[in-house]
Amino acid sequence: MLVAAEASGDDRGAGLMRALKARLGKGVRFVGVGGEQMAAEGVESPFDIADISILGLFEGLLAYPRIVRRADETAALAVREKPDVAVLIDSWGFTLRVAQRLRRQAPELPLIKYVGPQVWATRPGRAKTLAATVDHLLSIHAFDASYFEAEGLPVTFVGNSALTVDFSQARPARLRQQIGAAASDPILIVLPGSRPGEIARMLPPFEDAVRRLKETHPGLHIVIPAAPTVAEMVKARVAGWSHRAHVIEGDEGKLDAMKAATVAMACSGTVTTELALAGVPMVIGYRLGPVTAWIVQKLLLRTKWVTLFNIAARDFVAPELIQKYCTGEILAREVALRLDDKTLRDRQTAAQYAALDKMGRGGPDPSEAAADAVLKIVAERSA
Repeated sequence: MLVAAEASGDDRGAGLMRALKARLGKGVRFVGVGGEQMAAEGVESPFDIADISILGLFEGLLAYPRIVRRADETAALAVREKPDVAVLIDSWGFTLRVAQRLRRQAPELPLIKYVGPQVWATRPGRAKTLAATVDHLLSIHAFDASYFEAEGLPVTFVGNSALTVDFSQARPARLRQQIGAAASDPILIVLPGSRPGEIARMLPPFEDAVRRLKETHPGLHIVIPAAPTVAEMVKARVAGWSHRAHVIEGDEGKLDAMKAATVAMACSGTVTTELALAGVPMVIGYRLGPVTAWIVQKLLLRTKWVTLFNIAARDFVAPELIQKYCTGEILAREVALRLDDKTLRDRQTAAQYAALDKMGRGGPDPSEAAADAVLKIVAERSA
């Protein structure tokens, strides 16, 4: 059983499923919750994961009854299907509630958490909570282990799948031909997030930034790769923009766009690591609701960076424009600096690569390592 509640988790789940199939062939059957990628590998999700992809504390409170209902449905699925192991991927709030229900309703079921909460950045008490709820953690950061093992939770470091995105088949020329861009035309790739809440908050300042940039850079092409969870929402909102933006769907188009991009303007998240791998200098923005933002910044956050490669570098390799700084005017100014200065772009790209090396770029495939760990845990439990 695999459970993922958002696009990045869906991607990790699909990779793990492929690796398990390679080892077990027809001897494995999957059940659980996931998105389009996991569906393609064999998971028939009982509901759309966009329904549980929630951003922010206030929004979480409003959605709490729905989250509880979906967690109940997920636990009932496990009780009915009787899986040999459950892998709960990222999405702290939802997967924790699923784990708590599974612990009560199927106490013999091994529970594996894939991607731990970022306790080194905020809310260290979550390490103790997780240790009391699951049997094993598959971590994507080498520095995770000490925080969780101190609470008695076994940890296996498997690496970050975002560091293994394969751009070898990407064809930037194909993307340029698709949008009518010449080989030397500048391209801005805009990535507003994969959750409905992120789209609602990030597209307005991104739209304002695009409008300002098109006034000063009329030859600039705008490309927006849209995650499956929010593609229709993105297309509906972008249709009303005063300047044309090309909405791209699917992994092939996204990788083409990343390799073709001159600069990126991105919502903070997994996609920033992918962009850095593609060699794209970027400007990062993020907005939370005002109450959530105050609580996080004043009471919870333990690091001054929010982007993983900035944390690894301990520097603002890419600018982070958060909350009141995430405006169209400031975003446009930072993007324009990079559009107009190739030396700045090259310097930022090199610094991003160096930070990725610190994060483990070039290491073993995380999906393969995760599959080995899952099978080892199942075998040990069976014995």
